[in-house]
Amino acid sequence: MKISDILNSGKVTVSCELFPPKKDDDIGRVKEVVRGISALKPDFMSVTYGAGGGTSKNTARIATEIQSCGVTALAHLTCVSSTKEEVGQILSDLRENNIENILALRGDIPQDSAFPSPGQYRFAGELVAQIREYGGFCIGAACYPEGHVECARREDDIGYLKRKVDSGCDFLTTQMFFDNNILYQFLYRILARGIHIPVVAGIMPVTNSGQIKRICALSGTELPPRFKAIVDKFADNPAAMKQAGIAYATEQIIDLIANGVNAVHIYTMNKPDIAAKIMDNLSEIIRP
Repeated sequence: MKISDILNSGKVTVSCELFPPKKDDDIGRVKEVVRGISALKPDFMSVTYGAGGGTSKNTARIATEIQSCGVTALAHLTCVSSTKEEVGQILSDLRENNIENILALRGDIPQDSAFPSPGQYRFAGELVAQIREYGGFCIGAACYPEGHVECARREDDIGYLKRKVDSGCDFLTTQMFFDNNILYQFLYRILARGIHIPVVAGIMPVTNSGQIKRICALSGTELPPRFKAIVDKFADNPAAMKQAGIAYATEQIIDLIANGVNAVHIYTMNKPDIAAKIMDNLSEIIRP
């Protein structure tokens, strides 16, 4: 099934993200994660490339495993990890495996890499255009409610987003955020720029304090005072921090749904137990 059809169904959707193994011999563990999250019956599951595209060869493999569990898969595809020629082969491989949905991204640029090479796309919008020209895929792309960390002005970032959407995107998925008001303001701004495709809200359950510095360094995400207070209070108590992080993410999702945001994507960090607790907290709220 194409994700655009799921998102345009009119019902509340909750999806999940996982990442493939860093080493091939860890594939069995990731398959267990796939089965664990699939049992929660998310509306779809996405599988990333991993940092710098280093695990891209396993993306189609895991996406196929997801679909064997009866869940629609969304395969990530990045400019960083693939040349233009390789993109064509990957699209062919995905089609052969009946993967209909792609999240087109630039990807994180490795520090020791000269990007782009002559054979690579520089921007995600160029990748979107090639996938659209190839045909047959539902195409998603990323958006940044707080602005991309490499873009100085938010309005410029929305301009780049509009170009990406005009290249052929069917839906957008947001980077994580911890203040829902930031998302609401972002949704108004992109509507004003003529962006009308579905937007999926990305939620990261922060269940250990060690994640915070990494999140902020990579994404530029702001932490609201209320969230900082939770971390300050429970950082030294792992069990309490995990419970508080799940509660905070749950409350974010409930507020989003109450305010008309009908699509939520949980960044699970390959932890089915955390996804399960959140889904259980939402059981009556997301019931058809």
